[in-house]
Amino acid sequence: MASNANEVAVDMTPFFVLFNNGTINRLRPADNAPLSNDPQAPVRSKDVVVHPETGVSVRMFLPKITDPKQKIPVVIYIHGGAFCMGSARSSTFHNFISSVVEKANFIAVSVEYRLAPENPFDTTYDDSWAAFQWVISHANGKGPDSWLNDHADFAKLFVGGESAGANIANDVVVRAGVTNFDSDIKILGLYLVHPYFGIENDKLYKALNPTRNGGCFEDPRVNPLIDPRLKSIACKRTLFFVAEKDPLKEGAMNYYEGLKQSEWNGEIEVMETKGEGHCFHFFNPKSEKADELVNKLVDFLKQH
Repeated sequence: MASNANEVAVDMTPFFVLFNNGTINRLRPADNAPLSNDPQAPVRSKDVVVHPETGVSVRMFLPKITDPKQKIPVVIYIHGGAFCMGSARSSTFHNFISSVVEKANFIAVSVEYRLAPENPFDTTYDDSWAAFQWVISHANGKGPDSWLNDHADFAKLFVGGESAGANIANDVVVRAGVTNFDSDIKILGLYLVHPYFGIENDKLYKALNPTRNGGCFEDPRVNPLIDPRLKSIACKRTLFFVAEKDPLKEGAMNYYEGLKQSEWNGEIEVMETKGEGHCFHFFNPKSEKADELVNKLVDFLKQH
Protein backbone atom coordinates (compact mmCIF):
# COMPACT_ATOMS: atom_id res chain seq x y z
CA MET A 1 0.00 0.00 0.00
CA ALA A 2 1.44 3.38 -1.02
CA SER A 3 2.28 5.74 1.81
CA ASN A 4 0.50 9.06 2.12
CA ALA A 5 2.69 11.91 0.89
CA ASN A 6 1.81 13.95 3.97
CA GLU A 7 2.65 11.19 6.42
CA VAL A 8 5.66 11.53 8.69
CA ALA A 9 8.72 9.73 7.36
CA VAL A 10 11.10 10.60 10.21
CA ASP A 11 10.20 12.32 13.49
CA MET A 12 13.25 13.82 15.18
CA THR A 13 11.38 16.09 17.56
CA PRO A 14 12.47 18.51 19.06
CA PHE A 15 14.69 19.16 16.03
CA PHE A 16 12.69 18.44 12.88
CA VAL A 17 9.99 16.33 11.25
CA LEU A 18 10.52 14.97 7.74
CA PHE A 19 7.52 13.99 5.59
CA ASN A 20 7.09 11.43 2.82
CA ASN A 21 6.56 14.17 0.25
CA GLY A 22 10.12 15.37 0.82
CA THR A 23 9.25 18.44 2.87
CA ILE A 24 10.58 19.24 6.32
CA ASN A 25 9.39 21.11 9.37
CA ARG A 26 12.40 22.45 11.28
CA LEU A 27 11.24 22.95 14.84
CA ARG A 28 13.99 25.22 16.12
CA PRO A 29 14.23 28.82 14.91
CA ALA A 30 17.37 29.69 12.97
CA ASP A 31 19.70 32.18 14.59
CA ASN A 32 22.64 34.10 13.23
CA ALA A 33 25.51 34.72 15.63
CA PRO A 34 26.93 38.23 15.20
CA LEU A 35 30.24 38.68 13.40
CA SER A 36 33.21 40.53 14.88
CA ASN A 37 35.64 42.59 12.83
CA ASP A 38 37.46 44.16 15.77
CA PRO A 39 41.22 43.55 15.27
CA GLN A 40 41.64 43.62 19.05
CA ALA A 41 39.04 40.90 19.66
CA PRO A 42 40.33 37.44 20.60
CA VAL A 43 38.68 36.07 17.44
CA ARG A 44 37.47 37.92 14.35
CA SER A 45 34.86 36.43 12.03
CA LYS A 46 33.33 37.04 8.63
CA ASP A 47 31.12 35.34 6.02
CA VAL A 48 32.46 34.70 2.52
CA VAL A 49 30.64 33.31 -0.52
CA VAL A 50 32.94 30.74 -2.12
CA HIS A 51 30.74 29.57 -4.99
CA PRO A 52 28.38 32.27 -6.32
CA GLU A 53 26.56 29.87 -8.65
CA THR A 54 25.34 27.70 -5.76
CA GLY A 55 25.53 30.21 -2.93
CA VAL A 56 27.87 27.98 -0.90
CA SER A 57 29.64 30.07 1.70
CA VAL A 58 31.91 29.78 4.71
CA ARG A 59 32.13 31.51 8.05
CA MET A 60 35.76 32.28 8.77
CA PHE A 61 37.48 32.78 12.13
CA LEU A 62 40.83 34.47 12.68
CA PRO A 63 42.58 34.63 16.06
CA LYS A 64 44.24 37.84 17.20
CA ILE A 65 47.39 38.21 15.10
CA THR A 66 50.46 39.26 17.07
CA ASP A 67 53.04 38.50 14.37
CA PRO A 68 51.81 39.40 10.85
CA LYS A 69 54.58 37.30 9.30
CA GLN A 70 53.68 34.13 11.17
CA LYS A 71 51.74 31.46 9.27
CA ILE A 72 49.24 29.48 11.35
CA PRO A 73 47.40 26.20 10.74
CA VAL A 74 43.93 25.98 9.21
CA VAL A 75 41.04 23.86 10.47
CA ILE A 76 38.08 23.19 8.19
CA TYR A 77 34.93 22.53 10.18
CA ILE A 78 31.71 20.93 8.90
CA HIS A 79 28.68 21.25 11.15
CA GLY A 80 26.24 18.47 11.92
CA GLY A 81 22.47 18.39 11.85
CA ALA A 82 21.40 15.11 10.21
CA PHE A 83 22.22 16.58 6.78
CA CYS A 84 19.06 18.70 6.96
CA MET A 85 19.42 21.30 9.69
CA GLY A 86 22.01 23.61 11.19
CA SER A 87 24.14 26.43 9.85
CA ALA A 88 27.69 27.69 10.14
CA ARG A 89 26.08 30.94 11.28
CA SER A 90 24.20 29.45 14.23
CA SER A 91 25.36 30.51 17.69
CA THR A 92 25.89 26.87 18.71
CA PHE A 93 28.52 26.18 16.07
CA HIS A 94 29.87 29.74 15.95
CA ASN A 95 30.60 29.81 19.68
CA PHE A 96 32.14 26.34 19.65
CA ILE A 97 34.53 27.18 16.82
CA SER A 98 35.39 30.58 18.30
CA SER A 99 36.42 28.85 21.51
CA VAL A 100 38.60 26.33 19.68
CA VAL A 101 40.22 29.04 17.52
CA GLU A 102 41.08 31.16 20.54
CA LYS A 103 42.64 28.22 22.38
CA ALA A 104 44.45 26.63 19.43
CA ASN A 105 45.50 29.80 17.55
CA PHE A 106 44.23 28.52 14.22
CA ILE A 107 42.32 29.95 11.30
CA ALA A 108 38.96 28.14 11.05
CA VAL A 109 36.74 27.82 8.00
CA SER A 110 33.21 26.64 8.83
CA VAL A 111 31.27 25.37 5.82
CA GLU A 112 27.74 26.58 5.05
CA TYR A 113 26.56 23.74 2.79
CA ARG A 114 23.09 23.46 1.28
CA LEU A 115 20.74 21.25 3.27
CA ALA A 116 18.60 18.26 2.40
CA PRO A 117 15.78 17.62 1.60
CA GLU A 118 15.42 20.89 -0.34
CA ASN A 119 18.63 19.82 -2.08
CA PRO A 120 19.79 16.30 -3.00
CA PHE A 121 21.59 14.37 -0.27
CA ASP A 122 24.77 14.35 -2.39
CA THR A 123 24.84 18.16 -2.30
CA THR A 124 25.98 18.22 1.32
CA TYR A 125 29.13 16.32 0.31
CA ASP A 126 29.74 18.20 -2.92
CA ASP A 127 29.34 21.64 -1.33
CA SER A 128 31.80 20.74 1.41
CA TRP A 129 34.28 19.45 -1.14
CA ALA A 130 33.90 22.71 -3.09
CA ALA A 131 34.61 24.68 0.09
CA PHE A 132 37.73 22.59 0.75
CA GLN A 133 38.95 23.24 -2.78
CA TRP A 134 38.34 26.95 -2.31
CA VAL A 135 40.44 26.95 0.85
CA ILE A 136 43.42 25.23 -0.74
CA SER A 137 43.19 27.50 -3.81
CA HIS A 138 44.93 30.05 -1.56
CA ALA A 139 48.06 27.92 -1.13
CA ASN A 140 49.96 30.02 -3.67
CA GLY A 141 49.10 33.18 -1.73
CA LYS A 142 47.00 34.52 -4.58
CA GLY A 143 43.50 33.41 -3.63
CA PRO A 144 40.51 35.72 -3.19
CA ASP A 145 40.68 35.90 0.63
CA SER A 146 43.34 37.94 2.42
CA TRP A 147 43.14 36.04 5.71
CA LEU A 148 44.13 32.79 4.03
CA ASN A 149 46.68 34.44 1.72
CA ASP A 150 48.41 36.29 4.54
CA HIS A 151 48.17 33.95 7.52
CA ALA A 152 47.45 30.33 6.53
CA ASP A 153 50.00 27.51 6.66
CA PHE A 154 48.75 25.00 4.09
CA ALA A 155 51.21 22.37 5.24
CA LYS A 156 49.17 22.23 8.45
CA LEU A 157 45.54 21.56 7.50
CA PHE A 158 42.96 19.80 9.66
CA VAL A 159 39.46 18.71 8.66
CA GLY A 160 36.60 17.59 10.89
CA GLY A 161 33.14 18.07 12.27
CA GLU A 162 30.49 16.42 14.38
CA SER A 163 27.64 14.00 13.68
CA ALA A 164 26.64 14.21 9.98
CA GLY A 165 29.33 16.86 9.57
CA ALA A 166 31.97 14.39 10.72
CA ASN A 167 30.76 11.95 8.09
CA ILE A 168 31.02 14.65 5.42
CA ALA A 169 34.50 15.63 6.69
CA ASN A 170 35.62 12.02 6.38
CA ASP A 171 34.45 12.03 2.76
CA VAL A 172 36.42 15.22 2.07
CA VAL A 173 39.61 13.61 3.34
CA VAL A 174 38.93 10.39 1.40
CA ARG A 175 38.44 12.42 -1.79
CA ALA A 176 41.56 14.43 -1.09
CA GLY A 177 43.55 11.21 -0.86
CA VAL A 178 42.98 10.42 -4.53
CA THR A 179 43.31 14.00 -5.80
CA ASN A 180 46.57 15.52 -6.93
CA PHE A 181 47.44 18.68 -5.00
CA ASP A 182 50.52 20.81 -4.68
CA SER A 183 53.04 19.00 -2.49
CA ASP A 184 53.02 21.94 -0.05
CA ILE A 185 49.38 21.17 0.87
CA LYS A 186 49.18 18.65 3.69
CA ILE A 187 46.23 17.43 5.78
CA LEU A 188 47.75 16.53 9.12
CA GLY A 189 44.63 15.39 10.92
CA LEU A 190 40.98 14.39 10.75
CA TYR A 191 38.75 14.73 13.82
CA LEU A 192 35.36 13.04 14.05
CA VAL A 193 33.12 14.12 16.91
CA HIS A 194 30.23 11.71 17.57
CA PRO A 195 30.25 10.80 13.87
CA TYR A 196 27.46 9.29 11.82
CA PHE A 197 28.51 6.14 10.00
CA GLY A 198 25.13 4.50 9.63
CA ILE A 199 22.67 2.72 11.90
CA GLU A 200 20.46 -0.31 11.37
CA ASN A 201 17.09 0.40 9.73
CA ASP A 202 18.16 3.97 9.00
CA LYS A 203 14.86 5.68 8.15
CA LEU A 204 16.49 9.09 7.76
CA TYR A 205 18.93 7.85 5.13
CA LYS A 206 16.12 6.21 3.17
CA ALA A 207 13.96 9.33 3.40
CA LEU A 208 16.78 11.54 2.12
CA ASN A 209 17.70 9.05 -0.62
CA PRO A 210 14.32 7.87 -1.94
CA THR A 211 15.65 6.77 -5.34
CA ARG A 212 18.90 5.17 -4.20
CA ASN A 213 19.07 1.40 -4.26
CA GLY A 214 20.29 -0.21 -1.06
CA GLY A 215 20.61 1.06 2.48
CA CYS A 216 23.10 3.28 4.21
CA PHE A 217 25.71 0.55 4.65
CA GLU A 218 25.94 0.15 0.89
CA ASP A 219 26.89 3.81 0.48
CA PRO A 220 30.70 4.14 0.73
CA ARG A 221 30.37 7.65 2.16
CA VAL A 222 28.34 6.34 5.09
CA ASN A 223 30.27 3.06 5.27
CA PRO A 224 33.82 4.00 4.23
CA LEU A 225 35.11 0.51 4.95
CA ILE A 226 33.72 -0.60 1.57
CA ASP A 227 35.42 2.29 -0.23
CA PRO A 228 38.58 1.17 -2.10
CA ARG A 229 39.94 4.73 -1.74
CA LEU A 230 40.16 4.35 2.04
CA LYS A 231 43.76 3.17 1.98
CA SER A 232 44.74 6.51 0.44
CA ILE A 233 42.94 8.71 2.99
CA ALA A 234 44.79 12.04 2.98
CA CYS A 235 45.71 12.54 6.62
CA LYS A 236 48.36 11.30 8.97
CA ARG A 237 46.24 11.14 12.14
CA THR A 238 42.58 10.55 12.98
CA LEU A 239 40.86 11.24 16.29
CA PHE A 240 37.43 9.82 17.11
CA PHE A 241 35.22 11.20 19.86
CA VAL A 242 32.40 8.93 21.03
CA ALA A 243 29.87 9.20 23.85
CA GLU A 244 28.73 6.19 25.86
CA LYS A 245 25.00 6.82 25.41
CA ASP A 246 25.13 7.98 21.80
CA PRO A 247 23.13 5.74 19.41
CA LEU A 248 25.75 6.54 16.76
CA LYS A 249 28.57 5.11 18.88
CA GLU A 250 28.36 1.61 17.38
CA GLY A 251 28.82 2.86 13.83
CA ALA A 252 31.69 5.10 14.89
CA MET A 253 33.49 2.27 16.68
CA ASN A 254 32.97 -0.10 13.76
CA TYR A 255 34.69 2.42 11.52
CA TYR A 256 37.41 3.05 14.10
CA GLU A 257 38.21 -0.66 14.34
CA GLY A 258 38.02 -1.13 10.58
CA LEU A 259 40.27 1.83 9.89
CA LYS A 260 42.85 0.47 12.35
CA GLN A 261 42.92 -2.80 10.43
CA SER A 262 42.89 -1.22 6.96
CA GLU A 263 45.79 -0.52 4.63
CA TRP A 264 45.78 3.14 5.69
CA ASN A 265 49.07 3.79 7.44
CA GLY A 266 48.22 6.53 9.90
CA GLU A 267 47.80 7.08 13.63
CA ILE A 268 44.37 6.66 15.17
CA GLU A 269 42.92 7.18 18.61
CA VAL A 270 39.54 7.43 20.29
CA MET A 271 38.23 9.36 23.29
CA GLU A 272 35.04 8.08 24.91
CA THR A 273 32.99 10.22 27.27
CA LYS A 274 31.16 8.09 29.83
CA GLY A 275 27.58 8.79 30.82
CA GLU A 276 26.86 11.26 28.00
CA GLY A 277 24.83 11.25 24.81
CA HIS A 278 25.12 12.58 21.29
CA CYS A 279 26.76 16.03 21.02
CA PHE A 280 26.33 16.63 24.75
CA HIS A 281 28.95 19.39 24.59
CA PHE A 282 26.51 21.61 22.69
CA PHE A 283 23.68 21.11 25.17
CA ASN A 284 25.85 21.67 28.24
CA PRO A 285 28.91 23.56 26.97
CA LYS A 286 30.12 24.71 30.39
CA SER A 287 30.26 21.22 31.88
CA GLU A 288 33.50 19.58 32.92
CA LYS A 289 33.08 16.85 30.31
CA ALA A 290 32.50 19.41 27.56
CA ASP A 291 35.72 21.15 28.61
CA GLU A 292 37.54 17.82 28.42
CA LEU A 293 36.29 17.25 24.88
CA VAL A 294 37.31 20.74 23.72
CA ASN A 295 40.70 20.48 25.39
CA LYS A 296 41.36 17.10 23.79
CA LEU A 297 40.47 18.54 20.38
CA VAL A 298 42.71 21.56 20.92
CA ASP A 299 45.60 19.30 21.99
CA PHE A 300 45.09 17.20 18.85
CA LEU A 301 45.16 20.29 16.64
CA LYS A 302 48.26 21.69 18.32
CA GLN A 303 50.30 18.48 17.94
CA HIS A 304 51.63 19.46 14.55
